[in-house]
Amino acid sequence: MVKSRRVQVLLILVVLSFLLIHFLPCSNNAHMEEKPSPVHILILSSWRSGSSFTGQIFSQHPSVFYLMEPAWHVWVKMYQNSAKVLHMAVRDLVRSVFLCDMSVFDAYMSSQKKKSDLFQWETSRALCSPPACDSFSRSDIITAGNCKTICGKYPFSKVEEACKTYSHVAIKEVRFFDLKVLYPLLTDPSLNLKIIHLVRDPRAVFRSRENTVADLKRDSNIVVGSQKTKGEMGPYNTMQVICKSHVEIYKAGSQAAPSFLKDRYLLVRYEDIVRDPLARAAQMYRFAELHFTPELQKWVHNITHGKGHGAQAFDIGSRDALRVSQAWRKTLPFQKIEKVQNVCKDAMDLLGYRLVQSEEEQKNMSLDLLFAQN
Repeated sequence: MVKSRRVQVLLILVVLSFLLIHFLPCSNNAHMEEKPSPVHILILSSWRSGSSFTGQIFSQHPSVFYLMEPAWHVWVKMYQNSAKVLHMAVRDLVRSVFLCDMSVFDAYMSSQKKKSDLFQWETSRALCSPPACDSFSRSDIITAGNCKTICGKYPFSKVEEACKTYSHVAIKEVRFFDLKVLYPLLTDPSLNLKIIHLVRDPRAVFRSRENTVADLKRDSNIVVGSQKTKGEMGPYNTMQVICKSHVEIYKAGSQAAPSFLKDRYLLVRYEDIVRDPLARAAQMYRFAELHFTPELQKWVHNITHGKGHGAQAFDIGSRDALRVSQAWRKTLPFQKIEKVQNVCKDAMDLLGYRLVQSEEEQKNMSLDLLFAQN
């Protein structure tokens, strides 16, 4: 009888052990199961290169939390320093934003800050829809004007709260001049960083910068120093630094790229985007692991095939994007074109922009000849 009871007890212990081994871990794993790691996208460009429009291609995607140039706050606060000196502070801020840690802005903004104190916050669809704003749906295409009117009253804490609900975090930034500065982010195990390097014809950039001199004065001073921005050569000095940075970034990203950059760097020319918007948007979405929805396809087509001429700087509205991208050919004197080509020759050669040799060629060369195919 005693022996029988011992056998029963042993059987019960065996069954309990089996249950503990095979079921409790599964239950614990169910509670500990983490959602897929977010994808982090850095749109790396320079001023007046079509980066605001390219940023909107990502901002309007319902899976993307997007911020436009958050490092603006660093440069405003620490404007006495050079771009090189500010690289570390900019990188640290960008890393924190990617991780949805918005306390990093405490160093650059008032303790009483609101969501609307964030630079160009209204260009982020994610800050114009729940949980950052209850007036629109997350699937809506939202214009900055509509958002700014309705969604500005929410507290700054909503920025971090919203960020944590998205599978992708995208940042558009124009304040990096060296890809090697970003290597610590590319090797950071907490990040899944992909870089889209957006470039534009330096002649078009120069022409656009001429229309926004006052807006870009502080940034230009940080890039080359206030003395080098003065006089006739000032604008060309700035362009020279910008073009050189594009060369170095491209070489580091594609020609002598370290193994950790494999499949994580994509060069995109703005001219190629406006010539075939749907194809290039699809390419960037594939790179970023995003689905190109029919609603977004329609939006990309409409915003690049409008009748607008892009007269207002920094405004993203429907326009004839291809025509606007080529406006420099009719409005920029050939003497200035020669100077831009001189200081940016290496970048133009490397990135596939062909030099024009005369005023007649400037106005008559076909687009197929002006831009080499990627």
